[in-house]
Amino acid sequence: MRKTFGWPLLFALVFLASSCKSTFERTRTSGNGELILNTAFKYYEKKNYQRALTLFELVINTLRGDARAEKAYYEYAQCHYQTKQYLLAAFYFKNFSNTFTNSPLREEAAFLSAYSNYQLSPSFRLDQKASESAIEEFQIFVNLFPSSGKVAQCNALIDELRRKLEQKAFAEGQLYYDLRQYQSAVISFDNLLRDYPESPDVERVRYLIAKASFLLAENSIVEKKEERYGNAIIRCDDFLEKYPNGKYSKEIKQARKDAQQAQKSVKRKLKNT
Repeated sequence: MRKTFGWPLLFALVFLASSCKSTFERTRTSGNGELILNTAFKYYEKKNYQRALTLFELVINTLRGDARAEKAYYEYAQCHYQTKQYLLAAFYFKNFSNTFTNSPLREEAAFLSAYSNYQLSPSFRLDQKASESAIEEFQIFVNLFPSSGKVAQCNALIDELRRKLEQKAFAEGQLYYDLRQYQSAVISFDNLLRDYPESPDVERVRYLIAKASFLLAENSIVEKKEERYGNAIIRCDDFLEKYPNGKYSKEIKQARKDAQQAQKSVKRKLKNT
């Protein structure tokens, strides 16, 4: 008896699901652009972004000159954003902003173009192309809409992304240092100081530059030691001038003293050869 009672209910549910699916499929395969567009708008209003996106894709390239093009293009971009297709969302929002320059939706589209790139920004240990694109887009937004209520948020997000770029630059310098590629470490850390002079890691960066310079001299061939010890002394002086009582000052003072003694010893050896 339980089996007899269950089958009709199961058939009813299968029929209902099939009926709902067939309505979408009939629209999708109808070839009727008007029906497809209007149905896409309805799905968008119901927040069924995936189905709206599927239907928009069928007609979006046929809407040039259509009065509904602005609405369709914006919702098409939003569908990509809402389905977390951020790379495409960034592209379509930017395209919307550049195309519909008088649209009341332009400001929101320009912001979401930048924010889509922000959503793509990965851990600082990975490639930061998306972070750089987001910074550029946020800066463009601020220039285009200086009175926007989103300017403060853009500036905060730019600071966050720049900090991520700083972290990546520091990690690269640290990696060179750990691999004993001291010359590359110095170059990498110098670039960090040039690009991010206000970094909270500046003291440690200058410490590592001084240490790397000293270790580079220590591990150099005799002909290069004198010059490189001299450079190490300059780097140590640079650190001690800025942080005379810093947490690394004692270690750097010792490194400077060792570099001076080693430089004198090298000079004597070279003189006697």
